[in-house]
Amino acid sequence: MSLGKIIDKKYNDLSRRIDMQKVPEHIAIIMDGNGRWAAKKGLPRSFGHKSGVSVLKEILKASKKLGCKVLTVYAFSTENWTRPIEEVNYLINLFCEVLKNEIEEIHQESIKLKFIGDLTPFPENLKKIIYSSESLTKNNNTFLLNVCLNYGGRQEIVKVAKELALKSSSGEIKPSEVNEELFNSELLTQGIKDPELLIRTSGEKRISNFLLWQLAYSEIYISDVLWPDFNEFEFLKAIIDYQSRNRRFGGIESLPNESFEDSQYSS
Repeated sequence: MSLGKIIDKKYNDLSRRIDMQKVPEHIAIIMDGNGRWAAKKGLPRSFGHKSGVSVLKEILKASKKLGCKVLTVYAFSTENWTRPIEEVNYLINLFCEVLKNEIEEIHQESIKLKFIGDLTPFPENLKKIIYSSESLTKNNNTFLLNVCLNYGGRQEIVKVAKELALKSSSGEIKPSEVNEELFNSELLTQGIKDPELLIRTSGEKRISNFLLWQLAYSEIYISDVLWPDFNEFEFLKAIIDYQSRNRRFGGIESLPNESFEDSQYSS
């Protein structure tokens, strides 16, 4: 059997294991490993970032095909400004290029595009493209792609706290009215279901200031694969792993006739 047929067989075997009734509606991804992928090949880090764009397109299509409704990706964190200025400028130009080249196809696929984060530090040409892309796709309702740019989870939580404090001091709300529902309504992801699954590539075991509030009960899947090598096959593996888990949300799953004494240590 040829290598191609072996790969196809493995892919088909994985596909058949997917329970389409248990596909997460919202998946978040930390797309990590672009620079290391390029370095391993003796290439500039920019090659890794550009290759990562193609992977995002593949995973976006795979998500839609499975019936997922929302994909949120970490494209540029608040900490990424500390990288060499040449790399930061390259990334900004890459964002512009990708949006110009891909926005029509995104729109034709009925995908709504939303950018999450503080866009103020970015150059005007990028902000103009971002706003026009959001405007073009705002009425699309098949799928939502959230792109986190200059985003930080701590910064978002502080921002919400300040907004609620201002509303309280002005008398618009009472301190006693502040609860999770009200806090959610001020988040940058307001109105969007929290991710059921977080995927991080490159083997790093941390969430890196990403969606700190929203990931409270998300399942976490760590892949050792660097992002430019992550593909639909690896994505299916993540979904299968997610579907194998028992999501208890702090509770327990009791077996028939199991007493509290039997189950209290089984969390």
